[in-house]
Formats: sequence, C-alpha cells, structure tokens
Amino acid sequence: MYQQRNPRMQADGKVDTVEYGAPITIGDNCWLASNITVCPGVTIGNGCVIGAGALVTKDVPDNSLVVGVPGRVVRKITEKDRLNNYPY
Repeated sequence: MYQQRNPRMQADGKVDTVEYGAPITIGDNCWLASNITVCPGVTIGNGCVIGAGALVTKDVPDNSLVVGVPGRVVRKITEKDRLNNYPY
C-alpha cells in the first residue's frame, strides 16, 4: 500500500508542502483484489473481501464484502461462506 501525495497550489501560486494523510489499517484474514484504492484513515475489519477496482472511502465492518465506486458493503460474509474443511 502506498499513499500518493497531491500538493495543493495556494492563491499566490506557491505549492503547499504540507502532506495530508492518515494510517490505513487492514484486519486479519482479508482479501483485497487488484486495483483497489483505500483512502487515508480507513480501517478494514477482519475477514473482509474488497472487490476489484473498489474505492474504499470509509471504515469497513468485520466480515464484509465491499464492491464499487464508492465502495459499499453488499453483504456480510458468514461462516457458511468459508472453506474451513476444504480437502487440500
């Protein structure tokens, strides 16, 4: 994960050198698909799945499936969804 810096230009033409950011927290047993964006300060709970291309702008509760732009919880991941007894 990385944060991209977007400098702001002041009215007098000077570039603001202050960087705005916050930590991103990702819980245990999460799966983040390709090309997602997680905004600064967001916490993704344990056991979450974030779909490809999603834009996560706010905290995600545990065991949630998030898709879309902006990202939204489309359903909860239940124990029935898990592959605990997979043969390999």
